[in-house]
Amino acid sequence: MSSQSSTDFKLAGVMGWPISHSRSPLIHGHWLAQYGLRGAYVPLAVNPLHLPQALSGLSALGFAGCNLTLPHKIDALACIHQLDDVARQIGAVNTVVVNADGSLRGTNTDAFGYIHSLREAQPGWRADRGAAVVLGAGGAARAVVWALADAGVKDIRLLNRSLDKAQAMANDFGAPVQALDWSQRHAALADACLLVNTTTQGMQGQPALDIDLSALPLHALVSDIVYTPLQTDLLLRAQARGHPVVNGLGMLLHQARPGFAAWFGVMPEVTSELWEKVLATF
Repeated sequence: MSSQSSTDFKLAGVMGWPISHSRSPLIHGHWLAQYGLRGAYVPLAVNPLHLPQALSGLSALGFAGCNLTLPHKIDALACIHQLDDVARQIGAVNTVVVNADGSLRGTNTDAFGYIHSLREAQPGWRADRGAAVVLGAGGAARAVVWALADAGVKDIRLLNRSLDKAQAMANDFGAPVQALDWSQRHAALADACLLVNTTTQGMQGQPALDIDLSALPLHALVSDIVYTPLQTDLLLRAQARGHPVVNGLGMLLHQARPGFAAWFGVMPEVTSELWEKVLATF
């Protein structure tokens, strides 16, 4: 028996409030089984008031790390000892790694997840082909905008119902991001090659996204990071016009990969079998 046998069972999980809806335990559980690894990935319902204690307890409980989902991604910044540049620039943490000395390292894999989901669904997509229009200015929008800028998109038009929030975000990122008033959202689509919805409009229980697609060139890719429902009203309307579309599930699957690699030591693949397993839960 190796001397490491007592420590080769790895623990990770996802903290959120609520958390029962999360598909992350299913995704990571699938990979643990696929790669024959000894470990577990568990849902952790953490009240926002208790987030600092929950994070500081990871090391004592023997966790390799955790994911963070709503509403913890921004509040966690204050609890993490080492933030990488991606998390700092996006202004949110979704992946935490416990260092050997018990300190916490934080990163954000949503940007990685978003770009990989685009390229998986539309291998021909190119960042230098034209402008991107991003709707929303929350944490998810910050990850998407960072990802697009990092990939080389030179013109990112950011629109949010409150202009000051979009303007503050454009100031944070600088060129190539420009904030436009929400009333310009229809006209902003002219000559764009990508439209991304990061708002909650179109989510189950929310009103549909109010945007007129008629100015959007037909070759433009339409992407919605919402994945409940998988086919939002925006994607259905875009498909009906002939646009290539990308739903939000790929981002969820791909953002999970770097965390799994950091905790369990294997960079997992997103396979059709995993897609089918997650799709069956909707």
